[in-house]
Amino acid sequence: NGDSFLESLLCVCVCVSLFPSCRYALGMEDGTIPDSDITASSAWSDSTEAKHGRLSTGEGDGAWCPAGAVFPSGSEYLQVDLHTLHFLSLVGTQGRHADGHGQEFARSYLLRYSRDGVKWITWKDRWGQEVVSGNENTYDVVLKDLGPPIVARMVRFYPLADRVMSVCLRVELYGCVWNDGLKAYTAPVGHVMHLSGMPVYLNDSTYDGSIEQGMQFGGLGQLCDGVLGGDDFIQTKELRVWPGYDYLGWSREALGQGSVDIEFHFEKTRIFHTMQVHSNNRHTQGVRVFSKVECLFKPSILQPWSSPALTMPVPLEDLKDPSSRPISLPLGGRPAQILRCKFFFADRWLLISEISFFSDFINFLLTHTLSSSSSPPSPWPDFAAVTPRAGLPVAKDDSSNTAILIGCLVGIILLLLAVIAVILWRQYWKKILGKAQGSLSSDELRVHLSVPSDNVVINNTHSYSSRYQRIHTFPDDRDREGEGEYQEPSALLRPRDHRDSFPPTQEEPPPYPGSPPYPSLSPPVSPPLPPSVPHYAEADIVSLQGVSGNNTYAVPALTSSSPGADAAPLPELPRQCLIFKEKLGEGQFGEVHLCEIENPQDLPNLEFPFNVRKGRPLLVAVKILRPDASKNARNDFLKEVKILSRLKDPNIIRLLGVCVSSDPLCMVTEYMECGDLNQYLSHRVLLDKTGPSHNTPTISYPALISMASQIASGMKFLSSLNFVHRDLATRNCGERPIKIADFGMSRNLYAGDYYRIQGRAVLPIRWMAWECILMGKFTTASDVWAFGVTLWEMLSVCQEQPYSNLTDEQVIDNAGEFFRDHGRQVYLSKPAVCPQGLYELMLSCWNRDCKLRPSFAHIHSFLTEDAMNMV
Repeated sequence: NGDSFLESLLCVCVCVSLFPSCRYALGMEDGTIPDSDITASSAWSDSTEAKHGRLSTGEGDGAWCPAGAVFPSGSEYLQVDLHTLHFLSLVGTQGRHADGHGQEFARSYLLRYSRDGVKWITWKDRWGQEVVSGNENTYDVVLKDLGPPIVARMVRFYPLADRVMSVCLRVELYGCVWNDGLKAYTAPVGHVMHLSGMPVYLNDSTYDGSIEQGMQFGGLGQLCDGVLGGDDFIQTKELRVWPGYDYLGWSREALGQGSVDIEFHFEKTRIFHTMQVHSNNRHTQGVRVFSKVECLFKPSILQPWSSPALTMPVPLEDLKDPSSRPISLPLGGRPAQILRCKFFFADRWLLISEISFFSDFINFLLTHTLSSSSSPPSPWPDFAAVTPRAGLPVAKDDSSNTAILIGCLVGIILLLLAVIAVILWRQYWKKILGKAQGSLSSDELRVHLSVPSDNVVINNTHSYSSRYQRIHTFPDDRDREGEGEYQEPSALLRPRDHRDSFPPTQEEPPPYPGSPPYPSLSPPVSPPLPPSVPHYAEADIVSLQGVSGNNTYAVPALTSSSPGADAAPLPELPRQCLIFKEKLGEGQFGEVHLCEIENPQDLPNLEFPFNVRKGRPLLVAVKILRPDASKNARNDFLKEVKILSRLKDPNIIRLLGVCVSSDPLCMVTEYMECGDLNQYLSHRVLLDKTGPSHNTPTISYPALISMASQIASGMKFLSSLNFVHRDLATRNCGERPIKIADFGMSRNLYAGDYYRIQGRAVLPIRWMAWECILMGKFTTASDVWAFGVTLWEMLSVCQEQPYSNLTDEQVIDNAGEFFRDHGRQVYLSKPAVCPQGLYELMLSCWNRDCKLRPSFAHIHSFLTEDAMNMV
């Protein structure tokens, strides 16, 4: 009808005219952006700090100037936080003039932006160039059009220089509020069309998310940049770009299915009225608009998809004109935070230039409560009561407004009470810490887990090097960095009702009445090490979170020069070939299942490093990511797949294939069919200790050394790639042949081997080096420590836990004794059947100084050459 036509026409006009006019100054120059939202990596002085980096103003000394000289690589930055998503189309920069006294300006700079404050993206122009031309003098303002534009909440300016020099900067941002609320879309990558031998590239060239397995996700690109493609998709509106630039297009044949699936993620729940899709319709070249669209709606991340799907047919008989056009699709006022839409092919190609939404923001939970209280349950709440349509009067519900006002006031009061409680708590602990700093001697200090913040706080009056005088947060399930932020140690935080737990000395009484003395071991003498013992430096590593929700590996960032970085992609396995047998374990983000592949020979692309007899099924372990896992967990899962595909060693569990073409994401690994090493050894006795036995299986000392050598060989391979395992133990080693894995934390059988912090993080503290427990510092040297404990387990045939005579808290206290190095630390005792030379190797693995611990190459050489001669 006429009303709907006018509404659609108005929406199209708004979409077309919005972006060219979205060039308003956002408030650096006029002060709309407050000083608190302008920060920087450093400042040369108080008069050149970040708040003075405002365009065309001369406060302070006239600009923001970083503390040191700027290098060509660029590490200093000026940051502006806009608090909400904005569409940025222009930036302006200026040097420091200061009434003619300034001499500093930036000739070029980088722009980085973020939509969530976590993931930072480097802006690139349409030709892939990152460096932006800056200023030529100290006073002129240089404006830079952002093509493509940016959708971001936070922006950073990184000044650059072709040599080491001092720079200063003033900036302004131009754009408008991003009312659409769209923060990411997921879609298949575009394809290449060949017309008369000329390639037409229909890819999303400005997409700023990730691309894996033919899918792009977690970003925004050309589908929301405001540029509408023309009738002829070969012609472009931008100069000096390739044919097809204005469109994202897919081939039905290349895609292998009859529809293109696109998923849209929004900041918050919205009420969707209309979706506008600008599509090409040049049917003379096999391109037509879609025949229909099916959309599913997800009101929030934790809620299920709507059912059934909303189907919207497109009458193709009315679209005989080959002109490109916007297609208006009514969404019926449904609420959603995530939309998943299938666009069905009508011809060989589907080309889309722009997708926009006509929607309103609404508090979904409040609306659902109001509507459901006065009407029977339904799949969709009645939003007509709270969402007025254009041109229709709506009665005002005073009671609803009163309830909202009361709720807001209560929320504000609770927030103020929480802030006051935090301030009082900080002041209380500040007094306690000040008293402890002045009254406790170093001999009275103990190290404990900090209850308020999960930190380990160390107070030490001796002057160790700054490498040890640090405080780290414990790594937990949500940790994404290998190490915490260094700070100077403050005073001791001691939990209530905790008793000291170390052997009494002549200078101090027993810790508490009736406590038995713990066995006292003299400090070890480190064995002589070869001159080639490496200096362990902390690698630039990234924590890799496994599907079970625990940090399993810490790995270096992949670069083109990284070993194995060019490894071939893993094969996509058909899901129907995986037959479920049993669930092995589960964690925060997924599960580990035992599955069976009946005829592995029928899968020529399956990577398995051993021959399987014909007719015998292959058992595999399958890690499955839950469909409702967060986007970060999904990204980590795909990163884990990419990294584990590099681990091809006889003593490392192999990744055999993946299922990532659809949810749920799966990775298929070898299965430890003979069980793990801990279970294997715990059911045996040492042949050297008991002699032959007809009732109990035995194992010989040479067999143990051979197994230990295989573990050292696998760890040598990991350390050569600068990988840090972080949970090496017999429970994480497969038996026959020995293969290092990472399933220990996801199995309930070994729950007692992990210490839980405040109900969140689980840590294998009995295998962890002291610097891991106290500072969260994980390196290859800490893996060497864990190998020493693993070797002790093996020579004790896994009959008891390490430090079985100490509680978990006492193990943590023992780490503090290693830190203080007063000779009171407790070491694992020598196993019954263990030569002195091999025990000295263990002790060297537990050296307080991580630089003096042996390398895995040395350990492997020792076990293969020398240990067998010590029996």
